Amino acid sequence: MGSLLRGLGIDVEDSALSLHTEAKVVNMNFYPPCPNPELTVGVGRHYDMAALTILLQDDIEGLYIKVEEKGWIEIPPIEGALVINVGDTLEILSNGRYKSAEHRVIGNSTKARVSVPIFVTPRLQTMIGPLSGLPEKDGKTVYKHALFGDYMANYFAGVHQWKKTLDFARV
Repeated sequence: MGSLLRGLGIDVEDSALSLHTEAKVVNMNFYPPCPNPELTVGVGRHYDMAALTILLQDDIEGLYIKVEEKGWIEIPPIEGALVINVGDTLEILSNGRYKSAEHRVIGNSTKARVSVPIFVTPRLQTMIGPLSGLPEKDGKTVYKHALFGDYMANYFAGVHQWKKTLDFARV
C-alpha cells in the first residue's frame, strides 16, 4: 500500500498510511463443484470497497477480472502467488488515479474451489478522501471526504451496484 501511495508522486506520512490500512477482514469462500457452472454464480461481478484485497486462492480456476475493451479475463492460479485487487477506498484516496477492479468468480464443473481474501480497510470512523496534495496536482477533485463507515453503509445498501456505489463519494 505504501508503494502504491508513494507512486502517486506525493509525500505520504506513515501515520496516514497506517490510518487507511488499520482494519483487516478475512473471508473464507468455498465453491462446490457444479456440473453446469455457467448456470450458477460463484460471486457475481462486483468491486471491493476495501483499499486493497489480498487473495490467496487454491489451484482451481474461476477468478475473472474485467478488462476494458477485452471483456472478462481469467486469472490463472499460480502456486504460492497472491492476487492483489485495488478497491474503491484506494480509488477515493488516489483521487481516481487508481481504479478499483471489477471481478467475479465462476464455479468449476468437477472440483471445489477455495479462496481466502483479506480486505485491507480503514476503521469505520476514519475520514477517507483524496490524499493531501493530489487534487492540486491533478487540477481537480474527483472525490469528497467522508467517513469510511458511511461509505461502507452506502456500499452495502446498494447491493453491489457496480461503480454507482462510488457516486456517494464523488464531488
